[in-house]
Amino acid sequence: MLALIKNLSIDQLNTIPSGFKNNIAWNIGHLVVTQQLLCYRNAGLPCLISNEMIELYKKGTAPTKEITSEAFEEIKSLFVSLPEVLERDYNSRRFQQYKEYPTSTGIILSDIETAIGFNFFHEGIHLGVLMALKKLV
Repeated sequence: MLALIKNLSIDQLNTIPSGFKNNIAWNIGHLVVTQQLLCYRNAGLPCLISNEMIELYKKGTAPTKEITSEAFEEIKSLFVSLPEVLERDYNSRRFQQYKEYPTSTGIILSDIETAIGFNFFHEGIHLGVLMALKKLV
């Protein structure tokens, strides 16, 4: 996904095209937050990102201000590094419990394995959104 948007300017990343409620930068931040909520919070573990970030990019939100280049670099870094941490935590059996979570798509997540699988599905949905947004910015 980052390769898809690597040549876009910060203005393009912040552009919300007509008919959309968010932008490319928000979508990447949303993917970081969703992975943390689905995999860590629902497993009763602390998220590895700030509550402020969660509030900015959780489901149901939209951009309220333009993101700076520096802030977007941090989001990109988290987008790359947090899946590696998740893999280490999974392999060390850190996810011992999981609070069942019904997604808005009707899929019920009952354990960390279904959460990880759903997260990939969710990222695929947003890849399609990013491709559409890129054509319009």
